[in-house]
Amino acid sequence: MNYNQNKKIAQITSQTLIIGVDIAKFKHVARAQDYRGLEFGSPCYFENAHEGFEHFLQWISAIKKEQSMDKVIVGMEPTGHYWFNLAHILKENGIKFVAVNPLHVKKSKELDDNSPTKNDVKDAKVIAQLVKDGRYAEPTIPQGVYAELRVAKKIRDLLTEDLQTVQGQVHNWIDRYFPEFLKVFKKWEGKAALQFLKLYAFPHEIAEFTEEELLVHLRLSVTRSVGLNKIRELKQAASKSIGLRQGAEMARLELKTILAKYELIQLQFEELDTKIDGLLDEIPGVQQMLAIKGVGRDTIAGFFAEVGDLGEYNHPRQIIKLAGLSLKENTSGKHKGKTTITKRGRKKLRALLFRVCMILVAKNSAFKALHAYYTQRQENPLKKMQSLIALCNKLIRIFFSIGKKQFEFSEEKMLIDIPHMAVIEKTEIAA
Repeated sequence: MNYNQNKKIAQITSQTLIIGVDIAKFKHVARAQDYRGLEFGSPCYFENAHEGFEHFLQWISAIKKEQSMDKVIVGMEPTGHYWFNLAHILKENGIKFVAVNPLHVKKSKELDDNSPTKNDVKDAKVIAQLVKDGRYAEPTIPQGVYAELRVAKKIRDLLTEDLQTVQGQVHNWIDRYFPEFLKVFKKWEGKAALQFLKLYAFPHEIAEFTEEELLVHLRLSVTRSVGLNKIRELKQAASKSIGLRQGAEMARLELKTILAKYELIQLQFEELDTKIDGLLDEIPGVQQMLAIKGVGRDTIAGFFAEVGDLGEYNHPRQIIKLAGLSLKENTSGKHKGKTTITKRGRKKLRALLFRVCMILVAKNSAFKALHAYYTQRQENPLKKMQSLIALCNKLIRIFFSIGKKQFEFSEEKMLIDIPHMAVIEKTEIAA
């Protein structure tokens, strides 16, 4: 048993009322017990609505008064997003709530009755027992700017998906009606290429335009860099196009609709990014984090959207665990298994950290040197993937420290603070 679990168990005293709640979309089930596992009253069924929450709070208050207890802890299995509303109600009423791992519930449900039977009432009891044994986590509910940032990042992810869909639709249209277009322009999203697409014309129609007419249309959005040479190249490609001509009227409307969606998404991105910038300006340490070479606003926004307020954490190991980057090993007797990361945590946070570390290894001298050391040292060299995981953990520690103390990051100081890197640096200077 580790220290953290000891600390959790110590919070459960004879004066603590333990509530286990099985979460569902429409109706939740709760059961109450004490630290020994003695159950109080009958299960409480309550709707996922205001009246249901009021009934649940009254049920808790009645048992608490009846049993002369002064503390309450509510455990729940985080099922999708259905637990969010209850968690906020409990927080507003000053009631401590915790989350138990669904895998733990599944594996421990046979302990009491030696039966694989599963139902809501039984699960509520199992959840309460897990809380009693300290097998729970204390989730952080984002508040204020962090709640705004989490929703903003969710919107950005949705817009990104929509943008990718629209981009694919435009490529599909070009491949059918003007496949030579992308031989003239490397990408259709450039200003000049997009302006020519807004002619909503087919290749044989473009070939009939004069160079002057096409130039006037181009100058509506592009004032220089692209001119008559590119127009002549476009006309030549259009005159030899193998693009389809059938269904022209609806195909023209299709392109107009798709490009309108594309421009709307771009406007929404601009508006959202402006709001995200404003939110980030309210968070301590963000400017110092952005000063790290290789770290951008998208990285910082994604980090705080997933992690929330750093003031809720006592040690960076908590964030490492949240990201699923803590290590696990499989050993038995003389057999020593492979050590890997748990991957039990926020996969979006883990993916974000991994992507930014790829950039840091390429652009940031301190991270590049540390990566080289990890992979090239004589004793216990790491594979490239293992090194990147170690650097993800390092970045979490840096973000955590900057968020707490708001100091300026120094690549030189990072290397000097690492004993083995300091020795290497002194050796290089002496040579």
